[in-house]
Formats: sequence, structure tokens, C-alpha cells
Amino acid sequence: MARSRTEQLSSHAAGSSPLGPVPAAPTHAEPMREHLARLAAEVARVPTEPGCYLWKDAAGQVVYVGKAKNLRARMRQYVTLSDERQKIPLMMQVVETFDYLVVENEHEALVLERELIGQYRPYYNVDYKDDKSYPFIALTKGDVFPAIKYTREKHKSGTRYFGPYTDSRAARETIDTLRKVTPICSATCAEWKRVRRLIAAHPDEADVIQLVCAQKGRPCFDYHVGRGPGACAGMVSPEEYAGNVRAVERFLSGHRTDVARELKEQMAEAAADLDFERAARIKRRLEVIDGLDDRQQVVFPSSVDADLVGFYREETIAGACVFVVREGRTVRTCEFILDKGLDVPEEELQEGFLKRYYDETSDIPAEVCLSVDLEDAEVIAGWLAEKRGRVCRLHRPQRGEKRRLLEMAQLNARHALMRYMMRTGYADDRTNQALLQLESALALPAPPLRIECFDISTIHGNFTVASMVVFTNGRADKSQYRRFKVRSVTGEANDFLSMQEVLGRRYAPERMADERFGSRPDLLVVDGGKPQLTAALTQLEGLGLDIPVCGLAKADEEIFVPWDETPVVLPSGSASLYLIKQVRDEAHRFAITFHRELRDKAMTVSVLDEVEGVGPTRKKALMRHFGSMKRLRSAKVDEIADVKGVSASVAQRIYDTLRAWEAERAREKDAEAEEA
Repeated sequence: MARSRTEQLSSHAAGSSPLGPVPAAPTHAEPMREHLARLAAEVARVPTEPGCYLWKDAAGQVVYVGKAKNLRARMRQYVTLSDERQKIPLMMQVVETFDYLVVENEHEALVLERELIGQYRPYYNVDYKDDKSYPFIALTKGDVFPAIKYTREKHKSGTRYFGPYTDSRAARETIDTLRKVTPICSATCAEWKRVRRLIAAHPDEADVIQLVCAQKGRPCFDYHVGRGPGACAGMVSPEEYAGNVRAVERFLSGHRTDVARELKEQMAEAAADLDFERAARIKRRLEVIDGLDDRQQVVFPSSVDADLVGFYREETIAGACVFVVREGRTVRTCEFILDKGLDVPEEELQEGFLKRYYDETSDIPAEVCLSVDLEDAEVIAGWLAEKRGRVCRLHRPQRGEKRRLLEMAQLNARHALMRYMMRTGYADDRTNQALLQLESALALPAPPLRIECFDISTIHGNFTVASMVVFTNGRADKSQYRRFKVRSVTGEANDFLSMQEVLGRRYAPERMADERFGSRPDLLVVDGGKPQLTAALTQLEGLGLDIPVCGLAKADEEIFVPWDETPVVLPSGSASLYLIKQVRDEAHRFAITFHRELRDKAMTVSVLDEVEGVGPTRKKALMRHFGSMKRLRSAKVDEIADVKGVSASVAQRIYDTLRAWEAERAREKDAEAEEA
């Protein structure tokens, strides 16, 4: 564990202004440079040993906890902004102080990091969205007669927890089913509590108390229906009861084959002793296990123990789904909502979830399947192996049944996130927040309830088109989408002139009066930087319109506004940035789709006209024979020559023309990708 020495914990204070969990901080370039330079000077005195670091704000609240193999090198990446994660510049504006703890190795750093995250709940670390306590099934292993219970309590020493279960009903049904298979006391039983109090009061006289219970104990109701072993009436010894507890642990760990085998052996022994009543009871327990096998899907032919963890991310929120597979069967599915999404790297999101999830459960599989390779995979695997007592590995399946099941887990994570957003109204709240943020950031007179965005799509000036997408109340309003063929620009790419033409057509008086084009927008967004913004302003001024307008650049997500030379930069991960990017991307998608339609149609119609010797009659014969241009393009020369009226030489010319057309199409797609 952490070394106990004076320099192990070091605190650096540099400010005392009262700031909140995610406060405002220096935003101008010069103060920010001075701020980071001061932190860098302090980080230079940090040791180069393994440990954990805690970044704090001016109020002393921990905003982020991390671990490192080399503390100084890792922390230097933050203060020099060489860490490429989007949240780092914003977080470092908040940071005023830091602490660090030195430990012996990376494994100890991982364990300590998990403890510190659980203690401080830092804003910038990945955590559950609602931070609620999930239900567990627990065994009170510290008792002479351990009992089973459904609980949401903080984990206690001497109690083993199985879960978490995100479906409370499933957890209760599991306990009910389990007690039918292996009799065990329930922690809610009044008689079990009475015996527990007696043993706790006289711990050295447990055997005597058991004799008293055998003579004067009152069997509980569960004993009479076969779900309790009768510890309250001295009907079972601690040794025999311990065997039941071990069976319960194996059952909850998903290893039901061992439990079923032992029950079969006991049934055979009872039958050999002519104890048919006991054999019948055991047979009914085996039937319960067989019933579970019928309900649970077999996903692997072999005895596979694995957890397959799928994720689905939105901008600042994510869903996680864990398929728990034991002995080749999916024994349960757990779904979680996380408080980070696309605002953190996928590797960080998945690593943070693994630390939180496996810190709370004792059910560690032989293998954890993920969709990405983690940088600290070996350290995490070592931590899990220590908890499990055997080897555990992290694996990224590329194909086969594990890959298919992992994709299914990802799909379930998406549905879990969508259900959460619908249930909580998360999307509506975030949309309202985005509109208010845009109003403030762009100095608008009112929230932009109607946003119109334009984008130009062309290849070297050919097939130039424009799109207009509309977002009403923060949502795509596809009935209002429009698309334009640009007429004024041919033979060269000129976004400036193209944008002027399209805006002139859209905002012409007759269009503004046309109900089919909708009402006047509260905000006009053009895809591009200063040139596109200038074109829009020039055109609107010529039309005598005063519409708030901005340009959104692709590179750094900078928003250019007419009233300031410095572009507006919306906070990373903010609702407003997510909305404005969504509007821009939808305009780009709509424009490029129309562009491809026109280009492909023109090329398909004209390609056969370029072939010498192919007229209307032969074109009809070719289409009638092959049924489509796609099949004609994939045909060989001799197959084309089989068409009635097409000679071998004409077939060769058709084949060569189609190959040249496909090559040109591929080059245009590459150029289109470069422009995008």
C-alpha cells in the first residue's frame, strides 16, 4: 500500500477564491499561460515514482483523480496541455492545486485510485450517471449460519456480495430460485435473527446454543416448505450448513454444473439408502436447475466464463451493458448509465467503468471482452486476477460468437441509454439548455427556436448543389429541408459565389412569403469560416434582411460572428456545441447525398452514350439482358458479347468504357473525401 513517509502526501495551494464543482477560470490566453506555468513549476518537484494524483479547484474540491507509473511525467502532460483529451484544457482552467500519493507499483496505484474516486466522486472522472446504489445478493459469511439477503447497503467486511443487479426483480427471483435449489437461511427471517443474537451474545457457547435450539427452537415457515435448513431448530450442524453455503456461492458465481452434480450424487445415495422421500426432494431441486437451463440461452458450446461489456455513447452521456456468461450461458444482463460520453476518449470511458463495476462485485470472470484495447490492460487484468484468485484477461474479440455477443451488448447499451433519456426527459432538458447557451454565446435577441443551416457540395465545380436543413426547437425538422442546384458556378469550385446564389434564392421576397419555406429563422448558420460568413452577410444586406448569422468552421469547431474578429469557442462537451455540430453535420449529409444522386444519375445515363457503336437499340438490348447498370458493370467481355446484336468488338469497347468510368468515379470519391 501507500508508503508512510512525510513527503508521500504533498499539497500545493495557490488560490482561495470560492469556486463551485465546475467553476469558471482564467479564459484569456496570457493569464492561462501564467496559470499553467506556475503549476508546471510545482509539478517539476513531484517525484518520478508510481502513485496517484488529485487535481483540485480553488475551493480545495477534488475535480479529477488519476494514477501514473511516473507521477511527474504524467502530470506534466496536463500542465503542458500535451494530453490530447478534449476535456484537459477546460479542466486545467479549473485546477488551482494538486495532491499526490506515492505507492510501490502500478497495481497499488490502481487500487488506491479506485478508493480515491469512490471517496471524492470527482467531476471529471467516469462514474454512474445517477450514482444510485444498485442491488446486490449478499451472503453474511461472518455468521456461524450465514444467511442470504437482497441489499443495497454499503459493502461490509465479512459479507460476500454478488452483482450488481440492475433489475431488482431479477435479483429477488434469483434468491427465491436459489433457496429452492439449496436450502439456506434468509436474513429477513425472525428466527434466524434470534439465533444470530444468541450466538453473538455468547460466541464461545455456539454448540450449547445449537443444542438449546434443537430442544426448544421453533422451526420457521421456510423450513417447513423446504427453503430453510432448520438452523433455528438445531436441525443442521455448522459443518453441514457450510456445505450449503459453498453450493450457494458456486451457484451465484454461475457454476451450476458442480451444484447439479453434487445433488445427483446425493439423490443416488438417498435412493441407495431407500430414503425415497429425500431423493424426491433433491429431484425437485434438480428440476429447478433444469428449468433455469431451459430459459437461459446457450451462447457457447464449451464452458466459457466471460463478461462481455458493450457501450454506446452520446455527447456527454453513455450506456453500458454487461452480458454475464457462465458455463457458456448468459446468466444475467446488467445495464448502466454513465456520466461521460463522447466528451472523453472511449478507452478512458471503458477503463473507468471497469474499475467502478469490478470494485463492487466479487463475481470476476476468466475473461472480460471489450471493443477497444486499453492502455493499462495488464495492470487491470492483474487487479482482477488478484480479486478472483485466478487468471483473468482482457480480450478484444475480432470475430466469432464472442464478437457477435459483444455487438449485441453494444446494441442493448444503446437501447438502455435511449430508455433513460426518454424516461428522464434528458434530451429535452439538454436541448433547452443548448438553445439558451447559444443565445448567450452568440449575443442573440432570443433563443434560436428556428435554425437554418446551408452547406455546399461539389467536385471541382461539377454537380454543385446546396442543402438547407432546419432545426425547430432544437430538433431536425425534415419537412422543412430544401435542396438547390447551383446554376451560377460551373467548371470550378467557388463556395463564396455558390453561397451567395443559394441565400439569394432562399431569402428572396417571394420565398420569404412562401409558406412552404417556413418562417423567418432566428439563426442562420453557414458551413465554413470567414469567406462563407462574408458571402452570407453581403447577400442578406443586399436583400435588406437583418437575420443573425454565423459561420461554423470544421477544423477547430470555431464559430465566426460578424461583431467580433475573434471566433467564439463553445465549451467542449457543452449542449450548445453538440447542437450546433449536429446542425452542421446534418446539412453536410443532406448536401452530399443530393450531390451523389445527381452525379451518379448523370454518369449512369451518359456512360453508354460515349461508346462508339452503341445507340438506343443496343442500349435497350443491354438493359433488357442485364436488368441493371450494376450487373452490366460487373459483367465480363464474353458475357456482354452474348447480348443479341452486340458484336465482340463493341462488347470490348463497352467493357473498357465501364472500367474507365469506375476508375474516374473512384478518383472523385477520393477527392470528395479530401475536401470533406
